[in-house]
Amino acid sequence: MSKKRQKLISDILVNGSLLLLCLIWTLPSLGMLVSSFRPRDDVLTTGWWKIDWSQLTLKNYDQVFSGKEIADASMPGGVAKGEDMSQAFLNSLVVTVPSTIIPILIAAFAAYGFAWMKFPGRKVFFIMVVAMLAVPLQIALIPILRDYTKLDLNGTFLAIWLAHTGFGLPLATYLLYNYISALPRDILESAFIDGASHFTIFTRLILQLSIPALASFAILQFMWVWNDLLVALVFIGSRPEVAVLTQRLMDMTGSRGQDWHLLMAGAFVTMSVPLFIFFMLQRYFVRGILAGSVKG
Repeated sequence: MSKKRQKLISDILVNGSLLLLCLIWTLPSLGMLVSSFRPRDDVLTTGWWKIDWSQLTLKNYDQVFSGKEIADASMPGGVAKGEDMSQAFLNSLVVTVPSTIIPILIAAFAAYGFAWMKFPGRKVFFIMVVAMLAVPLQIALIPILRDYTKLDLNGTFLAIWLAHTGFGLPLATYLLYNYISALPRDILESAFIDGASHFTIFTRLILQLSIPALASFAILQFMWVWNDLLVALVFIGSRPEVAVLTQRLMDMTGSRGQDWHLLMAGAFVTMSVPLFIFFMLQRYFVRGILAGSVKG
């Protein structure tokens, strides 16, 4: 058998295996999407693959987000009560966007300082930052909660912004440092010769050249914060006016354990936003992760 033929067979096997894994991985999400459009009785009695296209409806999404009572013959009294998750959706955006942007900005400044500025204790401080990667998040919750109680920050968005910023900074600084330190030295030296300050170099050059690394961490941080339940429960509580989507889904699981059509609709909306962000920034993701893990 020729080498060309062997390579062709090998490529077919590898690509076929990857395609099969992708299909297996995608099936649960596809089932969730289909179930979110099916009536309650169909979801409870038949599998999602037995699709009756004439029965698909948007009532599940309307019931989840409108908060209004909707006519539903399958429910007692013929009326289904809405959930009104629109406020939780907005709360998740209010929590996630600042919790993604703030650590990225701080970590970018810190990474540039560690990579290109000389100051006493630089290596010691960087070792401390890397060491923080090994500290479990859970052991920091109670001490931070006690401090928030003294400062009267519990139950506020500021509390969770600060928490996610602190938890995300070590990884962000480490990734960005390895990327920024590997940038061509000639570019920065030319800028220094032209009289540019560190701030000018950072804003005009470093940020532009570090877009892949910034985007890769933005994806990781956004998904982590958006899907977070533990930190949200600890620092902002379960009050309806500040509850995020993951908290509302947890409440729905307890109060509507049999209403799979509503749970699927709420869950799919919850996962659709991170998917949108990922597909927007995916071209930077692999480059940024590789640059953040291997120096040089």
